Amino acid sequence: VADLDEHRHPFHVAIENWGHDFNIGSVVRTANAMGAAAFHVVGRRRWNRRGAMVTDRYQHEHHHADAAGLTAWAATAGPDGGRLPLVGMDNLPGSVPLETHDLPRACVLVLGQEGPGLTPAMQEACDVVLHIAQFGSTRSVNAGAAAAVAMHAWVRRHVFDQHP
Repeated sequence: VADLDEHRHPFHVAIENWGHDFNIGSVVRTANAMGAAAFHVVGRRRWNRRGAMVTDRYQHEHHHADAAGLTAWAATAGPDGGRLPLVGMDNLPGSVPLETHDLPRACVLVLGQEGPGLTPAMQEACDVVLHIAQFGSTRSVNAGAAAAVAMHAWVRRHVFDQHP
């Protein structure tokens, strides 16, 4: 953990867990692979760790009871004690395409639970809600897959592009 702490990126990943979402393990595993600073579980504290394949032991885990708790934490968790923006991921009316949005360097990528998506309270807490462009017949992609796409978009923008 200490070795990884020296190389982590300044983005966090949060997922709402109101109904014991089984995708959380997959999100945590991808957060580890992408070098996320930490992962956050909003709602139910318990989650199925099997999908994380032990990578949760190498990540920092935070728990927040609700959207207000995550928002309060983010208010002072940014660089130099500043605010970390909350970037929601959900295919809601009015959401912005991930592919054209400039993701902040330090931020929290927030995903809703599989099925219902972001709660209304979390939608309100987010600075922006993004969606992943889709061209097939399905309405949405799996929450674990959406998290991977969002994290990879962050890595492409801030690790490989190296824009200021």
